[in-house]
Amino acid sequence: MTTFQTTQLDFAQIKQSLKTFFEKQAEFADYDFAGSGLQNILDVLAYNTHYNAMIANFALNESYLSTAQLRSSVISKAQSLGYNIRSRTAAVAYLNLSVNLSGVGSPPVTVTIPSGKTFSTQIDGQSYTFRTLEAVSAVNNGSGIYTFVASDGSTNIPVYEGASRTKTFLVGQGADDQVYVIPDQTMDTSTARVTVFDTYSSSTSTEYFSVVGQTSINSDSTFYRINELPNGYYEISFGDGRIYGQSPVAGNKIVVSYLSCIGADANGGTLFIPTSGITIDGTTYTLNTVTTAASAGGAAKQSIESIRKNAPISFASQQRLVTAQDYEGTILNNYSQISDVVAWGGEENDPVDYGKVFVSLKYQDGTSAVTKTQVQNNIANDLNENLAILSIDIEFVDPVTTYLELVTEVYYNPDLTTRTRSALQAAIRTLITNFANTNLKTFKGIFRKSKLLTEIDAFSEAVSSSSITARLQQRLTPVRAATINNPSRAADYTLSFPVALAPADDENYSITSTTFAFNNQTALIRNRLKSNTLEVVTPSGVVLVDNVGSYTPSTGKVNLIGFAPGIISSGDPFIKVSARIANDAVIKPLRNYILDFDNVQSSVSAIVDRNQISVKL
Repeated sequence: MTTFQTTQLDFAQIKQSLKTFFEKQAEFADYDFAGSGLQNILDVLAYNTHYNAMIANFALNESYLSTAQLRSSVISKAQSLGYNIRSRTAAVAYLNLSVNLSGVGSPPVTVTIPSGKTFSTQIDGQSYTFRTLEAVSAVNNGSGIYTFVASDGSTNIPVYEGASRTKTFLVGQGADDQVYVIPDQTMDTSTARVTVFDTYSSSTSTEYFSVVGQTSINSDSTFYRINELPNGYYEISFGDGRIYGQSPVAGNKIVVSYLSCIGADANGGTLFIPTSGITIDGTTYTLNTVTTAASAGGAAKQSIESIRKNAPISFASQQRLVTAQDYEGTILNNYSQISDVVAWGGEENDPVDYGKVFVSLKYQDGTSAVTKTQVQNNIANDLNENLAILSIDIEFVDPVTTYLELVTEVYYNPDLTTRTRSALQAAIRTLITNFANTNLKTFKGIFRKSKLLTEIDAFSEAVSSSSITARLQQRLTPVRAATINNPSRAADYTLSFPVALAPADDENYSITSTTFAFNNQTALIRNRLKSNTLEVVTPSGVVLVDNVGSYTPSTGKVNLIGFAPGIISSGDPFIKVSARIANDAVIKPLRNYILDFDNVQSSVSAIVDRNQISVKL
């Protein structure tokens, strides 16, 4: 009996399998396949089998969210889970707007700027237009100064990058299949405003609201949903008109207004100039602008990998906040300013604090303090209040970045590479940096030494072996005093490492630091050998202070007492405190810790492997 391997996708192997099959048949005994016309038939059969196998493989892969490669397939699977896929997002800046009417004889009681007021900014030589999305008003402060206030009572007025667009639909007969497609791939769906008018010429209308974030829906609800189509356009849909929300009826006019935006390129704008002034009673006045938060939050469409990661989490949360993963998925899905989030319950906190959920947010680069505060307020007031099942308080915790210091040794055979020693070291350093960028810098980024060593060993055939010693680093920013002659004052500090530290021994220092000035000398911190006590010493080992604190290996805490360093030698505002760790094979930080890579404190040494080089006589 002949076994035919149908799982092979290689054309040559398929053809060889067919040939082997025919050779074992009595009809083709002693048949010369190499020079026969049957070769052409074998080619056709192999091609047909190969194509069918490839099509079946692709089709099967595209049927699952975890293996799909086409964006249209990933979107289809994610939408079937009820996941709301993020469109391109407009950058937003916050401005303080005012107008001076002190010279006006009869100043108005209220001044209003209608929505759509435009402002211009320059970023890297490129001009971008920002606009308001709501009307803002101001009243006289008694001196003729009018400071505009948003609907939430804040003087920080949000302005969004993008061009205003409008799409109008006329609703046909009920028997027709109603499809409303917005042919714009640059649409920011979060800025959409949907208004349904009774007739084409009617001024009577009903505003519909996005279903995203709604906590309850009934037959009277007026909501819409926007889904991305396979071609990148967007389709708007409504309720069923009976139980699941209202639906436009024949004769209605649907008007959809939105912003068509650039995305991330508009981030970083700091100076905003109004394109026109304010006209009051026929006179135009200058609108004064002060930027309280630079533009940020602009982003491209949600990536395939982001959709693949977050859709199952969002589906598991089912629009309610119960578990830590519910908070993570819901927050990431709703706020483009956030690049990563981690949440944990009070029972997992240190110290334990029941009845709370702790959330740490990592924002996109360039996000201002004003934007961060606004996002946190929205999460606490909109998400937590509406979706949390229990009376759980939410507390935000800043991320803590812990840095990896890697001492890498690479043994290589110079006969197998054209690179010089320094070039090989530079290439390996670049490899390590890329590894860190790919695997670290997120809350759940884990350092696995074996994985990095595998990549280093596979980098070149000249590399025969490699080794890595890993240390962790925290950064201590001294409390500065008010006078120049006393650059820092004595204070107590606690540094927390996310893993257990190596215990003190009689050969290696577990705790060391970069240098700083101390009593007119260059000094550093290190532990006393065979002791957890920390000392201030000179680089040559002269003890200046024999007890400045201690460290606890099991908890990863380093405590400094009454520490008052002078000027830091590196010029940085912080001192780098490094620690040997108990197990550097796998470093998995907990809670709000993020692992990063310190390229300056790390080193790569390329060493000639004398056991590999050839000996010439």
